[in-house]
Amino acid sequence: MEIQQTEKKSFHLEGNYAPVTREVTAEKLAVSGALPPELSGLYLRNGPNPKSGASEHWFFGDGMLHGIEISRGEARWYRNRWVRTRTFLEDAQVVSSTGEADRTAGPANTHVIGHAGKIFALVESSYPVEVTRELDTVGPCDFGGKLKTGMTAHPKACPRTGELHFFGYGFVPPYLVYHVLDAEGRLVKSEEITVGGPTMVHDFAITGRHVIFMDLPVCFDLELAMRGVMPYRWSEDYPARVGVMPRGGSNADLRWLDVDPCYVFHPMNAYDDDKGRVVVDTARYESLWRDTAARFDAAKLHRWILDPSTGSVVETALDDRTIEFPRVDERLTGSRHRFGYAVANPGGGVNQPATELVKYDLATGRSETHDFGSGRVPSEGVFAPASDSSGEDEGWVMSYVYDQRENASDFVVLDASRFAAPPVAEVRLPQRVPYGFHGSWIAA
Repeated sequence: MEIQQTEKKSFHLEGNYAPVTREVTAEKLAVSGALPPELSGLYLRNGPNPKSGASEHWFFGDGMLHGIEISRGEARWYRNRWVRTRTFLEDAQVVSSTGEADRTAGPANTHVIGHAGKIFALVESSYPVEVTRELDTVGPCDFGGKLKTGMTAHPKACPRTGELHFFGYGFVPPYLVYHVLDAEGRLVKSEEITVGGPTMVHDFAITGRHVIFMDLPVCFDLELAMRGVMPYRWSEDYPARVGVMPRGGSNADLRWLDVDPCYVFHPMNAYDDDKGRVVVDTARYESLWRDTAARFDAAKLHRWILDPSTGSVVETALDDRTIEFPRVDERLTGSRHRFGYAVANPGGGVNQPATELVKYDLATGRSETHDFGSGRVPSEGVFAPASDSSGEDEGWVMSYVYDQRENASDFVVLDASRFAAPPVAEVRLPQRVPYGFHGSWIAA
């Protein structure tokens, strides 16, 4: 008798990483506890959900939005919708066989944000894709033909000016271009930034006075790209550095500061201190994809104190547990923050599901965790303030939480000021929400 050998699936195709196959609409969802009456708006989260059921890498699957509308203490609806890009509809590729980039293609699978009255699904290779509040796809947006690069999945909204700061990067020159949208959504600035080569620039930071770029040693590899796999890998030769540029300045004003070799997908936040230095809190990897892009190492909360006047850098580890997806109250983007939130997994890297959310008090150095219970796995925690004028700790942290025993997901709301306490509200969703990436609270 012949015994059939079954090939082990990659982690991103098993368990709750695996895609769902249905688009669902459910209304008037049951609520356990009480949704805060102050919450009125949409909680949206994006993530890869390959329509074929398979993809070469976790980062490659077609984007799917999962949304819940909250109003007057009610969970009015839940929807999940694929982002109908040309890649989803036509299998169009971002890079053609001749090497040309088509920014209207791409999976739009990484983040979802609101700006100037519009909602955009984002992936860093491509133009943003506008969607409606009901999660229907409108189409790619190049801001009146002015945008010539992709758009990072991590733009930064300035709470003081209403501007949206972002960048695009690529594997051919120009390798990095910085952009600014004004508060009305018009592209008003594009500035090429000189970096050492085709490095993977996933995220960046702003402060009240500066823009911070990261030029780190995960670089494009043409041989990998030709094989159709993740085309970036760790480089032993590419130097690690962080650039500090004055807001309103240009590439000529940018100062690069050397840092220890590392990689950062996500800063928590950055701010200017009272000594003219820039403080950046990050989820920092010692290295990434040194051997294979199928495995993620452990990231830990880390702080850079950058002095652009002297070129000095002080690097400090702030926590020894494994974390990712750091967030703050976005009203403090670019300003000094006291509190931050992250998913925490003491047992491993991104390949292992997070087991709890952690809240950091960066003024005291203390932290506390919210344990959702055995087999209950949270996604990124997003902060929503109780009101526009409420304090930094006055509000709610929301997350989709997967229940492994029931193979189901809940929308869970925590009181940020009583972080370890039981949730104030839970909403059982009509189907599970696969592990994904980033989301936003878009207030009504």
